[in-house]
Amino acid sequence: MRALLIANSVDADPGFVGERFRHHGFSFTECFREQPSDWPGLGGVDLVLLLGSEWSVYWDDVQASVKAECALVKNAYEQGVPVFGICFGSQIVAHALGGTVARAARPEVGWCAVQTDVPEAIASGPWMQWHFDAFTTPPGFRELARSESGPQAVVGSRTFATQFHPEATETIVARWSSGDPADLNRLGLAASRLMDDTRANVARSRPAAGRIVDWYLDEIAGRAKH
Repeated sequence: MRALLIANSVDADPGFVGERFRHHGFSFTECFREQPSDWPGLGGVDLVLLLGSEWSVYWDDVQASVKAECALVKNAYEQGVPVFGICFGSQIVAHALGGTVARAARPEVGWCAVQTDVPEAIASGPWMQWHFDAFTTPPGFRELARSESGPQAVVGSRTFATQFHPEATETIVARWSSGDPADLNRLGLAASRLMDDTRANVARSRPAAGRIVDWYLDEIAGRAKH
C-alpha cells in the first residue's frame, strides 16, 4: 500500500507512527514541503501522512508551500483518501478545511497529558508536545481530545489529526532539542530535562501510538478499503 509522507526535508522521520503503518504494509514516498512541484498526484495513494514542522501556516515566506499542501489535503478529503496529520499537519488540515490557526495563548513543549473522549484509542498520555500555534476544529469534524491550549485530536470522514506528537522517538526529540535553545529557555525548559522525560516516556508512548494507528485504520480510514 502506498503512502505519501509530507514533511520538511530536515525532519522527515515518521517515528513510531510510521513504524506502525509499515507494520500494516504501507510504504512511504517522501514529499518535501520545500519542493511541492515534485509531489506525485493522489492516483493509487492509500494514505497521506502529514508530519510536523517549524513553520506556521500564516508565515508569508512559506505561503506557496502551504497552499500546495492545503490543496493536497482538500483533494484527499474530497476523494476519500485517508489523511493522518500531526502537529503542523493538524494545523494544515484545519487551515485547508475551514478551521483556523493562530498563535497559541498557551504553547506546549514537553510531555503533557490530554483529555480524551476515546481512551481505548487515544490514551491520555503524557504525549510529546512541541507547538506554539493552535487550531480550531474544522466544520464537520469531531473533537476527540483536548488540552488547555485547544483541540488535541479531531476526526472528520477519513481524516484524522493530532496536535500532539505520537510519532516522537528519543532520536526525534534529541534532534528537535539540539537547535537554538531560546524557545526552550523562554519556557523555563532545558534540553537535558526534555531528554530525561523522553527516555522515561517512550516505552509507553510507542505502543500507545500503535493503538492510535490501529484504531485509525480500523475505524476511520476503513482498513477493508485498502
